[in-house]
Amino acid sequence: MKNGQNLLRIQEHYDTAFVQRVEQQSAQKVSQCYQCGNCTASCAFTGDYDFPVNQIMRLIQLGCKETVLGSRAIWLCGQCQACTVRCPCTIDVARVMATLRSMALESGFVADKNLRRFSDEFLRSVSLFGRVFEAGLLAAYKLRSGSVLSDLELAPVLLKKGKLRFVPHAIEGRREVAALVKRFFDAP
Repeated sequence: MKNGQNLLRIQEHYDTAFVQRVEQQSAQKVSQCYQCGNCTASCAFTGDYDFPVNQIMRLIQLGCKETVLGSRAIWLCGQCQACTVRCPCTIDVARVMATLRSMALESGFVADKNLRRFSDEFLRSVSLFGRVFEAGLLAAYKLRSGSVLSDLELAPVLLKKGKLRFVPHAIEGRREVAALVKRFFDAP
């Protein structure tokens, strides 16, 4: 630590197999990323990440396995594909982030247990209903995280605006969506 700055000691933590594994499992050439920053600029969650998306991509290139798999950013990614659409290198950045989540689970790296709980409940909701059932997701997450009464004051506002339904939407293709979630995310 110098002047209170948090420094990464890259040479001490470089993992060449990690770089190759990310590229192989995601089927993306992360090594082609030249740090233009479009992914970070297009991400709605950048302000909440511990490392912006372009820094995650760079940390992968640098072989910083523990830093990447232990980051909050990979769990906060909403898979909206904005980063992927804007990437001039045609890297499916959202797919890389999903791959990193899978690798983190496999390796036992989870930055924040509540992020993992939310991710699990989100995928469970999509598996069951073919899309997110917000009220069910919130209730299940709050029960699992032990913070049942937190954010309760938001419910009347969401109800008044019609943003919170008590019944899930009926959609076609729920089984196919559930099969996709199971295939790609191994959802419970």
